Amino acid sequence: MDKTSQVLFVFVGEFTHLAFSNALEPLRIANRMSGERLYSWSFMSADGAPVTASNEVRMMVDHSFADVVKYDYLFLVPGNDLRDHIDKPLLSLLRRARYQGATIATFCSGAFAFAEAGLLDDQEAALHWEFHAPFKEEFPQVHLSNAVFIKNGPVMTAAGGQAAADLVLSLIQDTHGRALAETVSDQMLYNTVRQGGAPQRVSFQARYGIRSEKLSQAIRIMERDLDQIITMTDVAEESGVSNRQLERLFKRYLDVTPKKYLMSLRLAKGRQLLQETEMSVTEVTLACGFENPSHFSRLYRQTFGVTPREQRAI
Repeated sequence: MDKTSQVLFVFVGEFTHLAFSNALEPLRIANRMSGERLYSWSFMSADGAPVTASNEVRMMVDHSFADVVKYDYLFLVPGNDLRDHIDKPLLSLLRRARYQGATIATFCSGAFAFAEAGLLDDQEAALHWEFHAPFKEEFPQVHLSNAVFIKNGPVMTAAGGQAAADLVLSLIQDTHGRALAETVSDQMLYNTVRQGGAPQRVSFQARYGIRSEKLSQAIRIMERDLDQIITMTDVAEESGVSNRQLERLFKRYLDVTPKKYLMSLRLAKGRQLLQETEMSVTEVTLACGFENPSHFSRLYRQTFGVTPREQRAI
């Protein structure tokens, strides 16, 4: 019989129940389908008190950060409010886990904590796409990937949701073989298990029902260069179309001009950075490709009904 692997789930903030379930259930099913106790698990919170998920499900836990616990894997399960809970005890726990040789993994927004602990310097990391903009500004030394999960030796990051299941199935395959991992995925009715390099988001065409590769390319260029002062001529040339063709594509598929679409992308990024980072208004202005804060503030108020400074107070 294989040694039972001990998995410690660490909950922080209003943790994401979807990621937690997708990480735990493959372990349970692996035990059931193998007929062996391949995995056991326990739960931890900062003070040992019950935890509440973002969907308001409450759970008892077994340990606090102060307890001495033996484990082979540490799974950090955060919520969208993780950055409000990153403190010295959490960072010490993560660093100690790596020092002791445990494999550590996290989901959703968890890469923020791993990066703050210095565990991702000059490494690739996966993070839910919603958090990419603020993460890039805060941790430029980390190579952020759009993959569903990244395994950097014993330090692993996954984008959350179903990506947690992808990562854990990969771990099961690494330890107990492909046959068991496939059996587990079949039991989950999960027939599209993704490898680590698979992208998080579907293509622009699939998301919006658009079949124009030229328009998709133009959108990608805009999203890539939001922090730069680019013209529609620049976008058109790199997309391989004329300015007039670019105008027609945006009007046909999105009923908006290219310039207005680019402005909406920049303002959306600005709102995200204001809500999710401590960057100054001037820093946000430059990160979104605006030339000066007054122009940014005027457009921001026209779009969202509040100024950037008022947004911070909400």
